[in-house]
Amino acid sequence: MDSKSEAHYHIMKVAVVGATGLVGQTMIKVLEERDFPLDELIPVASENSVGKTILFKDKSYTTVSIDTAISMKPDLVLMSAGSAVSKMHAKSFNAAGAIVIDNSSAWRMDLNVPLVVPEVNGSSLVGNEMLIANPNCSTIILVVAMNEIHKNLGIRRMVVTTMQSVSGSGMKGITHWHQEMTTGVKGDFYPHHIDKNIIPQVDSFKEDGFTLEEAKLINETRKIFQDHHILIAPTCTRVPVAVGHSESVLVETFRPFEMYEIHAIFRRTPGVVLMDQPETFTYPTPLAIEGRDEVFVGRIRRDVTQAHGFHCWIVGDNIRKGAATNAVQIAELFVRKGRLKPSSKSHA
Repeated sequence: MDSKSEAHYHIMKVAVVGATGLVGQTMIKVLEERDFPLDELIPVASENSVGKTILFKDKSYTTVSIDTAISMKPDLVLMSAGSAVSKMHAKSFNAAGAIVIDNSSAWRMDLNVPLVVPEVNGSSLVGNEMLIANPNCSTIILVVAMNEIHKNLGIRRMVVTTMQSVSGSGMKGITHWHQEMTTGVKGDFYPHHIDKNIIPQVDSFKEDGFTLEEAKLINETRKIFQDHHILIAPTCTRVPVAVGHSESVLVETFRPFEMYEIHAIFRRTPGVVLMDQPETFTYPTPLAIEGRDEVFVGRIRRDVTQAHGFHCWIVGDNIRKGAATNAVQIAELFVRKGRLKPSSKSHA
């Protein structure tokens, strides 16, 4: 049988590891919304959740264990089950022939693993990669917004303060918040009350006083932009918001600019929606952008303390573009490059 015939009869199998989790559920939803050309879904869950039913395109699928999923030889694996699981099993999926797109921090800073946001550096994928890292949610939102600014004006420095929703912590963060809202008793996940509060800590502290989340924002942004000289000063906070990460950013560029240029650059930035009409109270808020895949920018104004600086406010859905949608968009790049081939029977 020639290669053309093999492609004709090939069945594309896609495994979602962490299928019952918040991001995993959204990955499955996004695969359906975007009509990703798969023939068979393999929902993968922890031992406690094996046997649960997942609905996809009006068909029921039963969750299986990772070992079972590996034996089923999927073509593509979307992983969202934490770093420990990814470190233990990603290469096993690779060995079984699967392309793995991993949503954890396990491989992001590995020099041999691409860290990809399709609108920003998707062209860097040559198509033969087997393991790709999905960046951190706050990083994705930042680099999508800043991509064309960096290309056109050169970013020297960014001071970034994030206001990250509880869904960024998965179901544990949401449960903590809901418990406090309904009972008034502090939840057991965050170190402090999150309801009616702001916690100036996301992830654990490092010896230098920064958190791991803040380190991710620095290191991942530099890797994605392929510019290790960008100065980034981050403060990451957790806020009592269900979905949507917000970022207040002070940007210092190398080249001078007029403010109309900044607006024009944002208007033409792939994946960005400009919402900046303060006279009509038009600017992005987490509640307004929930469920959207774009990154929204507003509150743009010149900085009064330096010649080449401006401020902006960036908001994105951390579960969708910040995680699930970005992973599926990476997979779509492999379909376009011919590495992932749907069966012509189902997707003529």
